[in-house]
Amino acid sequence: MQALDREDEGTRSRGRGRPRGSETASGSVIEILNLVRTGQATTRQEIERVGEFGRAIVADRLALLTELGLVDESELGAATGGRAPRLVRFAADRGRVLVATLDQTALGVGIADLSGRLLMEHHEPVDLTEPAAAILDRVTSLFDWILSRQSGPGAAPWAVSLSVPAPVAEAGGTFLTETPPILPGWEGTFFVETLVRRYGAPVWMRSSVETMTMGELHGGAGIGCTAMLFVKVGKRIGAGLVCDGRLWRGAMGAAGLIGQLPVQTGERTGTLDALAGSEMIAREGQAAAEEGRSTLLADLHRRHGALSAAEVSQAAQMGDRTAMEILSQSGRLIGHVVATLANALNPEIIVLSGSVAQSNDILLAAVREAVYGASHPLVTRDLRIVRSQMSSSAGLVGAAMVAVEGLFAPPMLKDWVLQGRPMAHPGFAALRDRLEDPPPAPAKPAAPRNDRT
Repeated sequence: MQALDREDEGTRSRGRGRPRGSETASGSVIEILNLVRTGQATTRQEIERVGEFGRAIVADRLALLTELGLVDESELGAATGGRAPRLVRFAADRGRVLVATLDQTALGVGIADLSGRLLMEHHEPVDLTEPAAAILDRVTSLFDWILSRQSGPGAAPWAVSLSVPAPVAEAGGTFLTETPPILPGWEGTFFVETLVRRYGAPVWMRSSVETMTMGELHGGAGIGCTAMLFVKVGKRIGAGLVCDGRLWRGAMGAAGLIGQLPVQTGERTGTLDALAGSEMIAREGQAAAEEGRSTLLADLHRRHGALSAAEVSQAAQMGDRTAMEILSQSGRLIGHVVATLANALNPEIIVLSGSVAQSNDILLAAVREAVYGASHPLVTRDLRIVRSQMSSSAGLVGAAMVAVEGLFAPPMLKDWVLQGRPMAHPGFAALRDRLEDPPPAPAKPAAPRNDRT
């Protein structure tokens, strides 16, 4: 392959020329496919210009990619003074990506094409404290239901991608070969192994903050941005960082754990999670209701029992001063932490997400005030701070993009592109062979000893 890549470079330097037969397996196949897939080139002429390839090389590689079903040239573009050019399109319908988001109280599943575009999605409540086997069974049942509603040659899954409420360590830049530690009590679940066996496709996994960041970057307010901060406000507060148009994961996939940072409000000190998260909002609202500091919160407490952060947010939206101050305090603490990140990253946009952040303007206004007040003027000059409009779809779109970027990353792509399907990747084929045998049964707990004599 290295020799073929050198030959490609030589052909580029010659400008034009007939490709040699061996060059059909070179890196130019990968580069041309990704130029087309990402929209950087949409005609043969643009591929020649952007990729600096000769005409014969482009014709040969496109013929191969068409034969593999990865590109299509059946559509004509607009004429600009001569013959209308044929458009080169990526065959996004060649396969499907199954996606799922696992949150503390909600489960989302969907299916996307190979461009990351969601074709179908479904959401329902879930309790992640249930046994992991029950969660896995529900996910696979919903996947089966979604697949039963697909038809055509491109309906088969090429990848499965999961969003989970915990950091996921880097898997060497490729698909998972075993289930990583996800949540306490999920050991021995064989989540990944079960999905590989059932759907015959590679599996990716990222944290919910990372997938939501990817969703916002590719399908929401962050489209076209090269530097973005995404902040999810819930029981845990986390940040997603986009640098040079790509998600920054850190050394172990744990970038953006801002909820663990120490903050102070009045005489109280603690983590950002503890003093600004949804549990604090609910707790402060409950205290205000019980102490009679808010008539509206007291009324909600009588009708519904223990107050939730959503109900405190509802009261704030209705003008309750106590609830507004609770939301403002949370927003100010989050804003001061985010300002530190903004001064370091200099983002074009900051996107807030989470039910509390998306249900009213009060927390958003407090974050804006803190960020604009604590950041350098150059950082805030053109900075936008907005709410996410994608809601629960962000994680599904982002999970799809994680898998798509993984499938078509050059190191991964070079091992399957000439076979036309990622399931032919030798590493994945070896994984499937290893998983042919059923997983080992979890070890039975030892019987309690009878210490009585």
